[in-house]
Amino acid sequence: MSLLADLTAADGLPERPDLPWYVAPLPRAVENLGLRLAALVAAINLVGTAFGFWYYGVHPLPLSDPLITLQLAGTPPSMWVFVPDSPVATLFIALALGLWTIGRSNEYVNVLAFFGCWKLGLWTPLVLVAFADGFTAANPLPMYLFLLFSHLAMTVEGFLLYRISEFPVRAVAVAVAWYGLNDVVDYFLPIAGTPQHTLLPGQRLIAPGAGFTHLSPTHEIAAAGAVVLTLTATFLALATRVKLLEATELRS
Repeated sequence: MSLLADLTAADGLPERPDLPWYVAPLPRAVENLGLRLAALVAAINLVGTAFGFWYYGVHPLPLSDPLITLQLAGTPPSMWVFVPDSPVATLFIALALGLWTIGRSNEYVNVLAFFGCWKLGLWTPLVLVAFADGFTAANPLPMYLFLLFSHLAMTVEGFLLYRISEFPVRAVAVAVAWYGLNDVVDYFLPIAGTPQHTLLPGQRLIAPGAGFTHLSPTHEIAAAGAVVLTLTATFLALATRVKLLEATELRS
């Protein structure tokens, strides 16, 4: 039985199940606005995805730059898929909202989007604040603030998804596998080169395509944050599933 069946309000939006604050922390008005503007929010995230890939080193512009530069140029090509975590997360949320607007919602994309919004939406502000001196030395203040607040906004977006997703266990399993694998290769056991996490202050290129140095305790702090966020995303996703089931039972 679909948990979201026949849950369309008079305004055409999915109804808001009565869920605990920790899985549905946004005010109803904010959720409704986000869903009404889902196509626009998806488009903004696609722009953010393009910027994110540019930030990591895909440089079709300016023409004076190599096509692949910055962190991606220092990473073995076989590991590129694990590097641009935030752009992949914004791509997931763009796809989740975009598919929903055209009536083609996909549970795997929805749950991957939730994990990405929670994990990257909080991990990036964590390291930006924890290592603020290094980041502000390397980035102009407007860029630093943009990175900080745009990632926090990702976390807000993630809490729209319980209105359009059932958080099925199979989709949660796929998201745990993907983001768990990311943690392994980002911090603990890289398949090629050195750990693949986003560059942090103090890291230096070893050689083109070979990876980067990793400083202690910066590496360990970033790793701890990533693992905790993967675990909490798993808890929140499964808790959302359970609470949706409980809300369905109360209605029946």
